[in-house]
Amino acid sequence: MDTLAVEVVAADALNPLIRRFTLRAVDGAPLPGFSAGAHVRVQVALPDGTSDWRHYSLVNTAAEADTGAPQPHYTIAVRREDEGRGGSRWMHALQVGQRVAIEPPKNDFPLGAHAGCAVLVAGGIGITPLASMAAARRAAGLPVRMLYAGRSRALMAFLPELQVLLGESLAVHADEERQGAPLDVAALLDGCAAEDQLYVCGPRVMLDAVLAAADARGWPRERVHFELFTAPVAAAGDQPIDVVLAQSGQQFTVPAGQSILDCLIEHGCDPLFDCKRGECGVCSAAVLEGEPEHRDHFLSDAEKAGGKVMQICVSRAKGRRLVLDL
Repeated sequence: MDTLAVEVVAADALNPLIRRFTLRAVDGAPLPGFSAGAHVRVQVALPDGTSDWRHYSLVNTAAEADTGAPQPHYTIAVRREDEGRGGSRWMHALQVGQRVAIEPPKNDFPLGAHAGCAVLVAGGIGITPLASMAAARRAAGLPVRMLYAGRSRALMAFLPELQVLLGESLAVHADEERQGAPLDVAALLDGCAAEDQLYVCGPRVMLDAVLAAADARGWPRERVHFELFTAPVAAAGDQPIDVVLAQSGQQFTVPAGQSILDCLIEHGCDPLFDCKRGECGVCSAAVLEGEPEHRDHFLSDAEKAGGKVMQICVSRAKGRRLVLDL
């Protein structure tokens, strides 16, 4: 995909963990418009000298803004992950005037135009695509309400703007104000009308809780839209696995702390992928031998039980060996 050369024209700390960046085209030309929920991929440099790409949602909190038209600039927000591979730390070190490469906006988390209320459920930095959705629903005169959860109000980015935008349609769940009580997902779903649809973005534990509660109530998955804002991490008990690529005969040992996808990329392979979070399905691989341990949110329960396909960006093996049709 073609890239856009942009420069940082503003960078400011929204709180100790989150930094906001305003990006403008180096040549001053308008940037492509975008729809609520869209992201750009930013090329980052990692501590080992390699480069990689990171997804950042485009943020808009102004109902009067026409984001579908050519844009004078983009706004993104980046949470620093000290235990990550270094991409967010590199972003946090960016200064005004520095240039970066980005890809044009892409939307894997689109907002529907349904008549029912759009119920937006944000956890932490997952607020970024949902803020734009709230503004879009307000602009269209369609019903919207938001539940924004975080450790404390001080660490919740864009909270003042959202209070102005949504007023009483914004509910805040701050852990420090509730003695650590978890988000009441049951009450959230029980308060939804039949025509309402959920849009969820945040850490995996929150997403898992919402999906489990929706399944328990018999909600169709098409009614719950989500984007995961947590990088995959190694699970306790993970062991190295041997992966054989049937088409080429290549074999690699994937360490416990690395995904199959990243291992293949490291060894010069060119697998298809996009989100790296087990959501989009682009990296699906057919399983010829071995039993996958599914950790994605893309495959259906029946597909997971069949064990014939897996998402190599997050899933692993229950045994030592996998043979993939790659």
